[in-house]
Parts: sequence; C-alpha cells; structure tokens
Amino acid sequence: MNAVEIEQAVSELAEQPFEAAEFPYAFLMAFGNKDTTIKRLRTGASNKSDISGVLQTNNIHLTTCAPGEIAAKLSALRNSPATTRAKAKFILATDGIDLEAEDITTGETIACRYTDFPDHFGFFLPLAGISTVKQIRESAFDIRATSRLNRLYVELIKDNPDWGSAEKRHDMNHFMARLIFCFFAEDTDIFVSDNLFTATIDQMANRDGSNTHQIIGEIFRAMNTPIAKRVEVKLSRWADTFPYVNGGLFSGSTDVPRFSKIAQRYLSHIGSLDWTQINPDIFGSMIQAVADEEERSVLGMHYTSVPNILKVLNPLFLDDLRAELEAAGDNARKLANLRARMAKIRVFDPACGSGNFLVIAYKEMRALEYKINKRRGEPQRRTDIPLTNYRGIELRDFSAEIARLALIIAEYQCDVTYRGQKEALAEFLPLDAQNWITCGNALRLDWLSVCPPTGTGVKFQADDLFMSPLDQAQIDFANEGGETYICGNPPYLGGKGQTTEQKAELTAVFDTKGKIGELDYVSGWIIKAVKFINIQPCKAAFVTTNSLNQGAQVHQLWPIVFSKGVEIGFAHKSIRWSNNATNNAAVICSILGLQQRSNLPKTLFENDLAQRVESIGPYLIPNTEQVVMQSLTSISGLTPMLTGNSPYDGGNLIIDKAGRAKLINAYPEARRFIKKIYGSKDYISGEQRYCIWVADTDVVEAAKIPELKKRFDAVSAVRQMGGQVAKTLSKRPHKFRYTHTANERVIIVPRVSSENRPYIPFGLLSSDTIVSDSAQAIYDAPIWHLAILLSQLHMAWIKVLAGRLKTDIRYSSAICYNTFPVPKLTEKNRANLTSAAEDILLARESHFPATIADLYDPEKMPANLRAAHDHNDEVLERIYIGRRFRNDTERLERLFDMYTKMTTKVSA
Repeated sequence: MNAVEIEQAVSELAEQPFEAAEFPYAFLMAFGNKDTTIKRLRTGASNKSDISGVLQTNNIHLTTCAPGEIAAKLSALRNSPATTRAKAKFILATDGIDLEAEDITTGETIACRYTDFPDHFGFFLPLAGISTVKQIRESAFDIRATSRLNRLYVELIKDNPDWGSAEKRHDMNHFMARLIFCFFAEDTDIFVSDNLFTATIDQMANRDGSNTHQIIGEIFRAMNTPIAKRVEVKLSRWADTFPYVNGGLFSGSTDVPRFSKIAQRYLSHIGSLDWTQINPDIFGSMIQAVADEEERSVLGMHYTSVPNILKVLNPLFLDDLRAELEAAGDNARKLANLRARMAKIRVFDPACGSGNFLVIAYKEMRALEYKINKRRGEPQRRTDIPLTNYRGIELRDFSAEIARLALIIAEYQCDVTYRGQKEALAEFLPLDAQNWITCGNALRLDWLSVCPPTGTGVKFQADDLFMSPLDQAQIDFANEGGETYICGNPPYLGGKGQTTEQKAELTAVFDTKGKIGELDYVSGWIIKAVKFINIQPCKAAFVTTNSLNQGAQVHQLWPIVFSKGVEIGFAHKSIRWSNNATNNAAVICSILGLQQRSNLPKTLFENDLAQRVESIGPYLIPNTEQVVMQSLTSISGLTPMLTGNSPYDGGNLIIDKAGRAKLINAYPEARRFIKKIYGSKDYISGEQRYCIWVADTDVVEAAKIPELKKRFDAVSAVRQMGGQVAKTLSKRPHKFRYTHTANERVIIVPRVSSENRPYIPFGLLSSDTIVSDSAQAIYDAPIWHLAILLSQLHMAWIKVLAGRLKTDIRYSSAICYNTFPVPKLTEKNRANLTSAAEDILLARESHFPATIADLYDPEKMPANLRAAHDHNDEVLERIYIGRRFRNDTERLERLFDMYTKMTTKVSA
C-alpha cells in the first residue's frame, strides 16, 4: 500500500463505530497487513503480547482499554518485557474516545481524539515499510488532501465518463484546479467568511447531488465576474458573496461535471480538511498525479524532497546570496543593494512539473528578503520580488496550471508569514491574469522567448490558462536586467526508451542531421542551457541521469559543451534521487551546474562533502576535463577483447546439468559435442551450463544423433523467422552466430558486476570452455593481462569511465579496456605480474567450492585472497610510479595524464 491508500483506510476506520476487540486488527490491516498475517495474530500463533493486546514483532504493541485508562495501558505497554523482546517500534493505546501512541525509537508521542487519529497517520507509516523522513511526516495533510481529491476525481469520472476522455481532460483538470483554490481560499480568509465554499454547497445543493454542478458553476461564474458587472449578468444573490478572483483561473467555460450523492459527500469531506496546512512544495507534485492515469497507482509518492531541491539551488545562487547577506551585516546601504539585486533575479525551470523548484526558490528568496528588511528596520515592507520572475515550461497543461497555483499560494503564505494576514489579504485579489508558466515542449520552444534577457517577448497562455494560442501576449519582467538562473529536474529517458518524436527533438537540439547515439533525453536540456548561456550569460543546474557522466555518453555530449565555452561550475556526484515510499523507485542521479568558463574555483560534492577544485571533468573528477574516446583497439597494445559467442538459437543449443546427463545417458556418443559455457551470471554465481558445440567437419556425424538433429531443426526454424542475418545463419543451425575459441586459455570478462565488489572478478578458463555473449573474452592472452585487469588501478579507471546498469558496473571493451594506459613492460615486469596473477588464482582455488560471488563479497573476502590482490596492486603500481599510489585520486591523475600523452602521440 502507498501512503494515500493507507490514509484512506485509516480515515475509513476512524469513521466506523469503535469496536475494542476488532480495532487492533483493523488498524494493522489499514497499514497493509495481509489476511494471513492477521489470522496468525488472531489465533495467537504470532501474537506475543503479555498484556491482552496485540504484539507484532518488529512493529507495534497495541491494545484497547476502558475509558480513562489510556495512560496506565500505555505505561504497561512501554514497560512490557514482551515489547522489548519483540523489538516493537511503536506502542499504542485507545479507549475509542482518545488515542495515544509513542515511537519507542525516537521517543516522539502523539495524543488526540480517536476520530482525529487519521490526522497523524504519517506518524505510523513505518508500520507499512515507508520511511518517515521529515518531509513525508510533515506532508501528512498533503497526502490526506490528495487522497480525498483522488476519490472525488475517480467518482466523478465514473459518473461522467465523457469527462475522462482526451477531449474533456483539460476541462476536468481545470475544474480540479478551481476546487483546490476554493478550498484553500475558504480556510485562509481569502473568502469573506470561513468555510464559505463548502457551506454554500451544503446549503444550496440537493442531498442527492442532482444540482450540485449548477451550484458550483454559479460560484465559479461569480468569481469570474467583477463586482460592478454582477447585476448586469444577473448573478444569483447567494453567489454574490464570493469575491472576484479572475486571474484566468475561473475564466472560460463554467461547465461542471454532474455529482452523485457519493461524490457530493466526498466534496464535503475535502472541505472539512484544514487547508491552511497545505504545503505547495510537495502538494503540487502529489495533486498532479490525480489527473495522471500512469501515476495514480503510486499517488502521493512522486515528489522531490526539499533537501534534494536545495542541493541544486544552494550552490547555484542561494549560497552566494546568503554569503553576501552575512558580509553586509547591518550596513543599510549594502543590505539595500542586495535586496535590489534579489528583486531582479530570474529563476527559470524548463521542466517545471508542478513547480517544486520554483516554489522552493521563491520561498527561500522571500526568507532572505525578510532578514534584510528586518535588519533595516522595515519588517512590514512589501516584497520587491515578483512572481513573474519565476518562470517555467511544462508539457502537461494540468501540471502547468498547478505550478502557477502553487506559486500563488506560496506568495500568499509568505505574505502572511512576513507581513501579516491583513496585508496579505488586502493585496491578494483579484489574481494577476498574467501566466508565467508556459505549457509546451521545452525542447521545441525557444527558451529565450519564455525567459528573455531584455524582459520582453514572453509568451503566456491567453485568458483561458489551458489554451496556448500562437499569438500569445507578452509579459515584461517587473525588474528587468538581473541575473538568470536555470534549474530543474528534466525527464529521464534512456536512448532505447525514447519515441521517434523524442529522438527527433534531440536531433534538432543538437543540430545534427544524423544519429545522436544513445544519449539520454535529459541531454537535450543540457544543450539548450548551453545555447542560452552563450546568448545570455547565466548559470544553470539540472538533476540529470548519472549516465551522462559515464560510458559512451561522455564523448557524445561533453566535447560539444566544452567547445561552447561552458564548464561544470559545481556538481554532486552520484546521489539517490528517491521517493520516500514502499516502492522506493530510486534513481541514481548527478547534479550538474553549468556556467561560462572562468578561472574561479569549482565545487565538487560527494556524500555532502564539498571539495574546492580548479576544474570538474565530464566524469565528475577534479582537475581534468579530458574526455576518453572509445577505441576499437587497445592503445596499450593489449590482446584484443571480443564479445562472447552469441547462440541465436531460441534456447536449443544450451542445456543445463540435468539436460546434459539425460542426453549423454541416451546417446553416449554426444558427449564430445557438449562443452561448458559461461556467461557473466554463470561464472560469478557458480552455476554450470553446457552448450552443443559442433565443428563444421563433424556436423554430419552429430546430426545422426536424433536429439541433436531435433535441436538443429528447431534452431533453423527460429532463425528463419528472423531478419536477413538470421536467415543466413539458418543454413548452419549447428553453430553459434560467433564461434570464438581459445588454443591455450581464455580470460572471461563479466559485462556487469556489482559496484560493491572491490574488484571486477575477471577469471581464467580452460581452452575448451565457451564464453557466451553475456560476457566478453580475451583469447590466448598472456596471464599478466589478468594482473592488470584485477588491479585497483584498473578498477579506479572502470569506476569513472564505465556505464551503469542501475548501480552495477557495465564493463565495455571500447571504453574501459582499450583505453586503459599501460606503460611499456620489461620481461621482468611481465614475469612479476604473471606471478601475482597466479597467486590470486591459487588463493581463489584454495576456497573451492566457494563461488566468485562468495569470494568477492566485500564483507567476507578471504584474507589470503585479499592479500594476493594487495600484492598484485603493489607490483603493478610500482611499475607505474615506483611506489604505491596513495588513493584513487592519485591513480586517476596518473592514468589520465598517460592517456592524454598516449592518444596525443597517436593522433599526431
């Protein structure tokens, strides 16, 4: 269950009559426990409580009690030996009137009326395996609001199926945006009386909901009609109480979907929430999922935490402003200059979604401005920071509308916080009709037309905010001539996941007529920012897939960036950009700050540690911008590394251990046509598979064996159904597509290996072993090659250059092996390395039958194997610099220096 589903279940439980005996089980079911788990607790099989309660191991100890006995029961739960033995995280007691609970780990407690405990559901989210970091704990209201809006949305679509169609979707989305504003306005005194919207509907609408759509439509019409024109348009007297809002939010159609009795109750439930608690930082991302079919299944989970957003905004410009504020002290002139500078800063998010980055940037700027005003003795001063300086582009119309609404709410909340509610209300309505969030495709739009350097030419979405006519009007910047900062979290799509249209968009952005390789979609935002910086000097920072700084994408992207006079001004190396949810869809990302080239120091962040460096390279390592170009041959003259053998057989040439035994028992003469085969997984995990391997000279004899003939025919049929290459291969169905074999030995190279292993476990196999195409192989290489491959030196190179499969290392011959710099070796060097490699192999062998996965588990690596590797590292590194390297930074400096010299010599 996700957080929204849990909120719904908890709310429904609180609304039901309290049954003391059933409450503990119903409570646990609301947090996702399965029927089988509840059954085991009921029967006592897993219930370890010693005080007539319910105790779930590693989770919670809870009980019910008579009225007035909660404190005593909670104390008994806390002091219970069973609570300690079962390592319960929470204790809870309720009498059906009140409820109290405690987080045993942190000591945090809650106490509330029983009917109000859904307001605290976030406190218990660890019971469902959902982390309760500060952001999600503080967003309990946003999750509840999203949950209830979602229920209303689903009910309305059920009763009004046409409103769920593509033609009416934007009307439905616009309707939901209007509702959100009304709920917020009635709880924050923006409307003339408390609860005005909800109370009017409850009073005027029929109980069965039959005329609810008419009542809401009339309210919307009122809020789009200036006071002076209300008599003229014959507005209903009861609707005249609502203020004139305009701002485009209530313009256009006032059609409202029809309400059933259930839908009207949901509407009332939403209105009963305290909308003063809305957090626009998070709420926007949650509410956009209500209208998104693909995201509704994980509703409430897709938001970016404030600390993560600040990892972008702080080094981009906020840290600089804070430093200037600190330097200004109480100097009135310096403070005034800083305030004037801040008023002209433009923040532009060309992938703004529901506005998270813009909202956080605006709120942080308002907080800094307030400190300035307070130091100058002007705490009540009206803000000089205009919302129109916070601009965005968003593809989806509803998200674009929510982004603008989130900024409007943020502005109002800041005004209340820093100037007081009276002043905030006086200036809030009517809303500004300008829309500074452009709905469109950021890779097709001209960013300079959305965020121009001159302050003119800005497009907006006409009167109806969901329409985007070609002859858009212009919005000038309120404070022209300031700094521009581009930021955001563009969409992640790998090269293989892009549509034809998205490929075309990247091609147009890169100005290339041919292919653009497998560049991630986010690379388009990088290039658009580079072009912007070249026309209008500014700084940009994006959350990007970390693959932009790994593997083949480096040489496809970064030479273009650097050639335009743009550098990486700051960067966060790989960080987990994840949702705080059970399904924790973590993505490994980087944060890249771009700017015009300068001689100023750069900042490289890793695990929240900041390092000042001269430059940041495309691999996010300090002090080298060298791009390693993929190579088809080894620059060091190493034996070629080849792709393993591809069966292309529909599974008919591969057999497992049982299949081999069965085949040999039936046809002993088949034994000589069976060989061991290893792919990456087989080799690392110790699984043994076999393959049918028949030379051309033996095919007639092999085909006399019925089982082999049957398999050859099946292979032929599979290949006949493929493309031209496959059809050609169907004429020799006894053979793999590739048939590389060794005369003496073969070094197997796993394509993918865990990032946690201290070394990629390259291995040595006998000459009669076949390597499949899930691995790579070096045939008949001297054993000293293995010493190089199994070194910390090579591992440092790999970790920087290799691509990733999720977090695992994806080894590439063209990028990792062929580019690796090796100095000229003497015969003694080769002999020493051969001996070191053999020591590693012997150490492995001494632990037979342990698998490679076992041996290279970083927590369990045998001491003699670790010592053999350490000796190998010492032998190799002394060849490079006459001593051991101090760390990977020193290793990489040496390797990049060698690479540069070797490739420059080759190109010269």
